Amino acid sequence: ELLEVPDGWKEPGIAKEQNPHGVVSESSFATLFPKYRENYINECWPLVKKTLGDHNIKAELDLVEGSMTVRTTKKTWDPYIIIKARDLLKLLARSVPYEQAVRVLEDDTACDIIKIGSLTRNKERFVKRRQRLIGPNGSTLKAIEILTDCYILVQGNTVSALGPYKGLREVRKIVEDTMKNIHPIYNIKTLMIKKELAKDPELRNENWERFIPKFKSKNISKRKQPKKKRVKKPYTPFPPPQPESKVDKELASGEYFLKPHQKKAKIQQEKKEKQLKAVQKSQEKRAKAFVAPKEDAAPPKKKQKVSEAVNVEELKKKIKKSQKKKLGKS
Repeated sequence: ELLEVPDGWKEPGIAKEQNPHGVVSESSFATLFPKYRENYINECWPLVKKTLGDHNIKAELDLVEGSMTVRTTKKTWDPYIIIKARDLLKLLARSVPYEQAVRVLEDDTACDIIKIGSLTRNKERFVKRRQRLIGPNGSTLKAIEILTDCYILVQGNTVSALGPYKGLREVRKIVEDTMKNIHPIYNIKTLMIKKELAKDPELRNENWERFIPKFKSKNISKRKQPKKKRVKKPYTPFPPPQPESKVDKELASGEYFLKPHQKKAKIQQEKKEKQLKAVQKSQEKRAKAFVAPKEDAAPPKKKQKVSEAVNVEELKKKIKKSQKKKLGKS
């Protein structure tokens, strides 16, 4: 029971009274920023200076070199605030607005700048996967923000995340998986299930593997397969058998022991046999032209059925009609 962390517990921060003598030595950090951020940083710098001044941190802006510097003073009582101040400068350099970046100075909040530029080699593939992370109208990014309680900004080759430590771990996993061609929807589904399970006090301390879905990756290769696939033979340490020489073949067939005139006679005999076979084939080909084709048997004629019962009156009418036509013509 003593090892369990109670719900809603927060780590107590350091107060000025706890460290009245300040830090022993001066520490400083400098961060470069791109040219396009110069106007924005110049505008919000008085606010940054004022916020860091409350923690007795000195801030300097050099527009010529394009750098921002923070250093501790003798009155600085929090030794870790210089790290937080450095993170604030990093976020400002990565296009995070001042209103969001200043949250990093809080005790429960941290930041993580994930570099995604080197995760994929192909430029087109990188752009597609980065867009997949953002989603249509930023819907995917918004869903990740709600589930992790983090502020996320995708800018160039980096993804800046700002929020609690637990949420930052989930954000990094989702971003890296997306750049490795795993769709963010799978991780979002898993996070949703975990969030629902965490609400249930009975299931909170149990294993959740049976509830989390397991997605199988379907890696369908688009590469054309060859028509004839070469099957690799099983490896053997012994070398292949030596091919038989001409002398070995003659010894096996018995030709080696024949006399020269006998060998000649045998070769001539083989030639004659080949010639005979070739002549027979050519004769068969010529004879095919004189073979009469098979005629199809004529189909049997259909016998007209003669009706045995003759209608005499109808015959009379037909004869009269034909006579009238003949008279009319004449």
